[in-house]
Amino acid sequence: MQYTDEKPADPVTLFIYTGRDCAFTLYEDEGTNYNYEKGACSTIKFSYNNKTGELVIGRRIGEYDGMLESRTFNVVWIDNEDPVAFDPEILPHATLLYNERVLSLPERIKIKIELPLKKVY
Repeated sequence: MQYTDEKPADPVTLFIYTGRDCAFTLYEDEGTNYNYEKGACSTIKFSYNNKTGELVIGRRIGEYDGMLESRTFNVVWIDNEDPVAFDPEILPHATLLYNERVLSLPERIKIKIELPLKKVY
């Protein structure tokens, strides 16, 4: 991606490198102006607990014009037992349609999605 509106921001692939806890926040805004200075943006918090093997996807906070109502997250798990080279076209272990329903989720994967889904897998 070279500039903000080069391609759709969906789906988003999450590469989860297991072995220790981690967390990050996905930040989005219109990408074409300064409305973020007035609060026109959204964030979604993600965290991974290595001990429990649980990925937590938090609820979306905020909004802006043109914001996608739902998001598709592809989850790729990478660990010492099954190392893989980085490949942006890799087939995900799970695909989640955030804000509506879970599309597919293998049994070995634990994902907790906070509001709006309120489900633990």
